[in-house]
Amino acid sequence: MTTSPVVSVDSGGVEKPVFQIRNLNVYYGTFHALKNINIEIRPRSITAIIGPSGCGKSTFLRCLNRMNDRIRGFRQEGEILFDGEFLYRGEDNLTLLRKRVGMVFQRPNPFPLSVFDNVAYGPTLHGSVKGKELEETVKKSLEATDLWESLKEKLSVNALSLPPEQQQRLCISRLLAVEPEVLLMDEPCSALDPVATLKIEDLLRELEKEYTILIVTHNMQQASRISDFCGFMWLGELVEFGRTEDLFTRPKDPRTEEYVTGRVG
Repeated sequence: MTTSPVVSVDSGGVEKPVFQIRNLNVYYGTFHALKNINIEIRPRSITAIIGPSGCGKSTFLRCLNRMNDRIRGFRQEGEILFDGEFLYRGEDNLTLLRKRVGMVFQRPNPFPLSVFDNVAYGPTLHGSVKGKELEETVKKSLEATDLWESLKEKLSVNALSLPPEQQQRLCISRLLAVEPEVLLMDEPCSALDPVATLKIEDLLRELEKEYTILIVTHNMQQASRISDFCGFMWLGELVEFGRTEDLFTRPKDPRTEEYVTGRVG
């Protein structure tokens, strides 16, 4: 069994990796879903994970905020360090972990509530802000996703009535309202048209100035456009990982070259 490479990008010795994944193996019953994954994720960057369906991309992403834990038969081996601390330390820190490491899913999933209540939901649940401060949090979160000007007169409107692109932006606003450190994106543009997709991509490039972003995507063009680092997964293995430009123009593994040139997958 091969061990995936670890890429440690020189950041001048100042910033440590947000995530350090060491010999990560994941099983669903007897099925070996992830095989010896080794990777480091740098702060304030966009890391894309590409590969065909069923190769383990989403499983890997969900490991980073422990969303796999309740799946029947799930078992994890190896180490995941988040901000230098072991991620799998029991159940007591799950709420805090998912506040710090949030996820946006394939299809927009706003709550059947008003625009305001969607964004206010997290801060209200955690009891972190109230009153005027809560209103400011909602405004700031909507501004961060470029929704404030278009929705400031529609805060009482049911979020489900918004077009899909605005719904996805709203879901990102809802996430930002709880002040996460990491944004996990599982195919966030798969349900959007090309114009809406480009708008979300522009948004992600702005957000990476303040957040660490990991995105799973089938869209290789999207990965090449927006990511700083990119990993290629195949049958549960992290075949190759590095700077995006290098992976697409100078791949080291023939399987990567075959995939990015469209000969397989």
